Amino acid sequence: MSRIRSVCVFCGSSNGKRPEYPAAAEALGAAIARRGQRLVYGGGDVGSMGVLARAALAAGGAVTGVIPRKLYEIVDHVELTELVVAEDMHERKARMYDSSDAFIAMPGGIGTLDELFEAWTWRGIGYHEKPIGILDAAGYYAPLLAFLGGMVDEGFLGREQLDDLVVDTDPQSLLDRLEAKEPLKVFKRPERSRRREPG
Repeated sequence: MSRIRSVCVFCGSSNGKRPEYPAAAEALGAAIARRGQRLVYGGGDVGSMGVLARAALAAGGAVTGVIPRKLYEIVDHVELTELVVAEDMHERKARMYDSSDAFIAMPGGIGTLDELFEAWTWRGIGYHEKPIGILDAAGYYAPLLAFLGGMVDEGFLGREQLDDLVVDTDPQSLLDRLEAKEPLKVFKRPERSRRREPG
């Protein structure tokens, strides 16, 4: 039996400029549903969010959307299995994280990056053991991954923590790799300096 029962996907309210982006959203939504896993996402109706949710529903999957009240009042909504209205963005992210067993970032904007980095940071510190993945459609994340490699080179990010991020271009392969991900290793090093006891 799969240990991943629900997958949280971070993605944009835009489709972007390449057809590969909505195509990847459609493929991922359907793949999650076919595995019998619940999709958790940001609750939007447009862009990659809408494509993702509709694809999962069309494939017979369960979909939970989590949307802040401010956005709920001004946007349209897909007819979801469940729609949770959070009071603000902090509650929205907390509910998404608590409802999910794994996280995937698709191409998106600064909101997507915010969600990705928070979930990844929390895993590295040890607040959760849920695997983190990136679906790198059309090479969208190549510049970011190169930048993160530079952070490793400059000593601000551990190589083991960067390698803990699962990156794939194929939805099925990505889901397989997240399922097989090893248990958590805490990468945060102690920050207290060692002082000699007075003697």
